[in-house]
Amino acid sequence: MRKSIAHGITGWASVISGLVCALLVFAVAASARAELPTETDEQWTLRKEADHIRVYTIEQPDSSFKAFKAVAVLDAPIENLMAVMANPGSCVEWVHNCSESYAFGDGEFHDRFAYSVNDMPWPVTDRDYVLRIRTRGDRASGEIVMDLNAMPDQRAESSSRVRVDRSDTLYRFTPEGDKTRMVWVQHTDPNGSLPGWLVNSLLVDIPVRSMEELERVANRDKYRGYQLVYDEDGQLIGISPPGS
Repeated sequence: MRKSIAHGITGWASVISGLVCALLVFAVAASARAELPTETDEQWTLRKEADHIRVYTIEQPDSSFKAFKAVAVLDAPIENLMAVMANPGSCVEWVHNCSESYAFGDGEFHDRFAYSVNDMPWPVTDRDYVLRIRTRGDRASGEIVMDLNAMPDQRAESSSRVRVDRSDTLYRFTPEGDKTRMVWVQHTDPNGSLPGWLVNSLLVDIPVRSMEELERVANRDKYRGYQLVYDEDGQLIGISPPGS
């Protein structure tokens, strides 16, 4: 954890911003205890538009924290983006403040587990995540959907980190020629006593920064040349590296 000391309003804004970053790292969708708002809900309110990225927020029942929806057409083919997503260490490349990430367990491409850590500015304790990641795709439509489910009990907690155990996320990727439309829907009800209005005021900036970085990372040479692999029924089962 960084030990730089924050001063005044600017310092605390940095602390809270860092915590929001942590809460937005790979969360979950469609879990038994929570349900994300639909992407077409009429209550979504546009909060920010930065170049090709638009971010909306919506109130959530029984929570002081809003959900957000980020929509963008990324200048990267869907194969590149899925190569990033399939890499268990890619969190540190594109998710803001992610400092550690790796896969664990015996899962496969379509259903696997990952552990990640978010580096927090002093005096906030680092956050960690245990995630179940489910991926499904259809050859006919070309669409790929990822549900990321927090499973906090799958690994022992660390005394030096705070386990994030309630968060819901959905990623939807749709090819548009050599580009990809990405929809990111998320609601997180964080641990701790942070005021909802303050977290909500920063929600819109985090997906913008992460999606901008994802677009850059997906165009690196290491993620080029991958191919999506489908079964005989046209369902996505994996992604193969160049030359395989």
